[in-house]
Amino acid sequence: MYTRVVTLQIQPGKAEEAVRIFRDSVVPAAKQQPGFKSALLMTDSNGGKGIAITFWETEADREANEGSGYFQQQVAKVGQVVAAPPTRENYEVRFQG
Repeated sequence: MYTRVVTLQIQPGKAEEAVRIFRDSVVPAAKQQPGFKSALLMTDSNGGKGIAITFWETEADREANEGSGYFQQQVAKVGQVVAAPPTRENYEVRFQG
């Protein structure tokens, strides 16, 4: 399994809106993508930092998803609640307990 980890700097007071956008728009769109498995969104205790992790069946699924424009569309959805452009990193899941 493969992941995309996106780190977000959330504007003050916008954490709940970020969660709503992720839950109601980003994840439903992700479910339409080939190879999508699941997603997590975590925020720190004050809601200023968020980490979104999406899980993909294969590396090719994740890479095709990035090349399709999907990722850029999802970033645009959260543009109104983030203080800086999100950063992303890709990983391979090597162990899950």
